[in-house]
Amino acid sequence: MNNRLIIELLLIFIFTQVGFAQVQEINAKLESQVIATSKDQVPFWMWANKYGSIPLSGFSTGLIGSAYKEYEETGSYEGRDSKLFDWGAGFEGRVNIGKETEAILIEAYVKARLAMFEFKAGRSKDVMGLVDTTLTSGAFAVSGNALGIPKVEISLPEFYTLPFWNGLFAFKGNFAHGWLGTIPVQYGNHKPTETYFHQKSLYGRLGKPSWRLHLIGGFNHNAYWGNTKTYAPHFSLSDWQEFWATATGKVYNNSKTGNHAGSIDLGLTYDFNNVHVLAYRQQIYDIGGLYHLSNIADGLNGLSLTNKRSSDGSSFYWKKILFEFLYTKSQGGELSAKITPSGDENYYNSYIYTEGWSYNHVALGNPLLTTTPAAREGQASYERDYFINNRVVAFHLGFQGNLNKWDLVSKLTYSINYGTYGTSPIGHSLSTRRDPSYGLFEKVGQFSGYLEAQKVFSDKWKFGLVLAVDQGKLYNESIGAILKANYNF
Repeated sequence: MNNRLIIELLLIFIFTQVGFAQVQEINAKLESQVIATSKDQVPFWMWANKYGSIPLSGFSTGLIGSAYKEYEETGSYEGRDSKLFDWGAGFEGRVNIGKETEAILIEAYVKARLAMFEFKAGRSKDVMGLVDTTLTSGAFAVSGNALGIPKVEISLPEFYTLPFWNGLFAFKGNFAHGWLGTIPVQYGNHKPTETYFHQKSLYGRLGKPSWRLHLIGGFNHNAYWGNTKTYAPHFSLSDWQEFWATATGKVYNNSKTGNHAGSIDLGLTYDFNNVHVLAYRQQIYDIGGLYHLSNIADGLNGLSLTNKRSSDGSSFYWKKILFEFLYTKSQGGELSAKITPSGDENYYNSYIYTEGWSYNHVALGNPLLTTTPAAREGQASYERDYFINNRVVAFHLGFQGNLNKWDLVSKLTYSINYGTYGTSPIGHSLSTRRDPSYGLFEKVGQFSGYLEAQKVFSDKWKFGLVLAVDQGKLYNESIGAILKANYNF
C-alpha cells in the first residue's frame, strides 16, 4: 500500500469520525497569508522547522486549513482525572498560489489512548529528542523541519510516573514503523526502492513530583531501511532479518543495514519560585563514531527559561527565553582524532540513499546542516553528498513574550559553516587515507533572523505579521514578510 493511498484512507476515516463527533469537540481554523520575499528566495526561518508548511518564493498567497479533535481530558497521566479510553484525529492542509500552485498535506492522523498508552497512525508534526520544541534551532534526528513521515506508532507520549517509591521514577517512549515511499539510491545498481522508517525512543525522569529538581536521560534511534536486495543483489537477509538488523544495529558484512541517526540526551529541570529551567545536551550519533567516543565534542546544548508568573497587565511580558549552542565540526575527523573503522561521521550524508537524511528534499533533522538546494550556488561540494555543509558552529537565541497585547516570537541565529571533511583541507578520514578531492569549501558566516507578532482582536479573529532576513554567504541574501489572518471556528 503506497503513501498516497494510506493518507487518503486516513482522511476518509477522519472526516467520517468528525461527522459523528459533537461539534464543540472540534477545533477548526482557517488562516490566510500574503507572502513577499526578495530575490526569489524564502528566508531561512520562514521555511525551517515549519513541518513542511513552506510558502512559495516571490509574491504569493497561502491558505491553511486545520481541524482537530483532541482527547477529552481534565489532566495528564500524573494521577489526575482523565478518561480510560479516548480518541482523537487531526488534519492540516496548505495551498500555495503564486508563480505556481501547490497543495501540501501537513497533517492527517488518527489516534487512540488507553490509559497511559497511545496508538497513532498517519502523518503528524513530530520532534524527536530532548529540546525546547517551541523555539529550538532543531533536534538532531527529527526536528520538525520536513513533513512528517507517514507511520504507525505505539507510545507513552508523556512521562508516566511509576506508582511506587513515591513517584521517584517516570518513563516515556515510542516505537514506530513508517513508509518513505520509493526513493533514489546511489549504491549498487542505483535502482530506486521502496524504503521504510524505523524509530524508537526511551526516556526516564528521576525526581519525585514534589521536588524542584528533576533529572532526565534517554535515547532515540531512527533509521531508513528496506528492500536492500533490489539494488544490492548480493544482500541475503530476508525482510524480517533486515528489519531486526536495522532495529538492533547489528552488523552485516562489516557494516550496518540502513541509514541511522539519533542522539543520547541528558537534561534537567529546576523550578524556582518564578522561573522554570530546562537544560539539555543532545549527544549525537550517525555511523558509529560515538561508540568510540571520537565525536564526543559534537552536540546540541540548550538552556530554556520559562516565566511562571502570569502577565500582570503591564505593557511588556516575557514568557520564554532559549539559548542554544550547536557544534558538529568534529565528527571524529580531525587529524588528532582516533581512527575508527567507518571514518568521520559525515552527518546526514549516506552512501546508500542519494538524498541522505532528508524527506521530500528537505532535511529531516536540524536545518542548520545545509542541503544542496538550500545553499548558495558556487560552494565546493561532492556530487554524492546531498548535505554540502554539515560541519557547523551555531549560536541560537529564541524569545516568546508580549508587548502591548501583541504576542511576539523571535529567533536569531548566527552560524559559522565549514562544509564537509571532503571539502576541507584535510579530507575525509578512513583508516589512514586522507583525500580532499572535491575542492575547498569557503568558511562562511551566516545570520538568520525572524520576528512574528500576532494580536487577538476577538474570540474568532487573530492577525499577525512575520518578518525574516538572511545575511551572509551560506544562503542567498533575502528578506521576507507575511501578513496573515486567522479565523477560529
